Amino acid sequence: MTELSNSPASAAPNEPVLLPDLSDRGVLTLTLNRPRVYNALSEDLLDALKSALESAAKDSAVRVVVIRAAGRAFCAGHDLKEMRAQPDRAYYTTLFDRCCAMMQTVTTMPQPVIAQVQGIATAAGCQLVAACDLAIAAETAIFATNGINNGLFCSTPSVALTRTVARKHAFEMLFTGEFISAAQAAEIGLINRTVPEDWLDDATTDLADQIAAKSTVTTRSGKKMFYRQLGLDLEDAYDFAAHNMACDMMSEDAAEGIDAFLEKRAPVWKDR
Repeated sequence: MTELSNSPASAAPNEPVLLPDLSDRGVLTLTLNRPRVYNALSEDLLDALKSALESAAKDSAVRVVVIRAAGRAFCAGHDLKEMRAQPDRAYYTTLFDRCCAMMQTVTTMPQPVIAQVQGIATAAGCQLVAACDLAIAAETAIFATNGINNGLFCSTPSVALTRTVARKHAFEMLFTGEFISAAQAAEIGLINRTVPEDWLDDATTDLADQIAAKSTVTTRSGKKMFYRQLGLDLEDAYDFAAHNMACDMMSEDAAEGIDAFLEKRAPVWKDR
């Protein structure tokens, strides 16, 4: 959970720490905007991100969310200077609880969330990438859970990491603190794929638009089902999945989608 040690001065006082932008296709882009401190997760940025995600979760106009960042870094983790300014256990407990709540919002909100990673993603920044449903990174991006190098084990990042990559890969990242390349991150499943840096915006937009074009009823039901079944044993998972499919079959969009397939035409979703 680290911010780069010799970071420049913080962002200007009146500069927003998060920049939202909703496209006409229903893609909400949230840009972390503390580039001069490598988009470290200050209290203000944590709160802004959680508030934006919670608002998006309730907004029927939002079909997909993209989390990206301004500047050279995606996110260098928690703001260590801010944390060291308040050496109090109650403060730390509250801070990490707030961060955990934000990370869980990414998973529990109905819309798919894509991380667009253009640079360094360390500690809680790497956690944010792991927490997102999908992630695309520039070939030059690097990742680490390097809190252990600062005497602070990345406990909260380990939760998302161990639910995203295989155990031994997670253990190595957590206990060595070493950086891995974007290519390695793709190999172990931390991200979906890498693209040349110049293609990152277009690749993320293409993926977001592809999902946004699907039935919103189906994507929202599907995301909820995806995460729910992960916590069940095999028999219960199949029982839940069968019940979920039966419920989905009763939706107007399922009827329209199947009819469109049989009639060899493009579907017209009812939620649009």
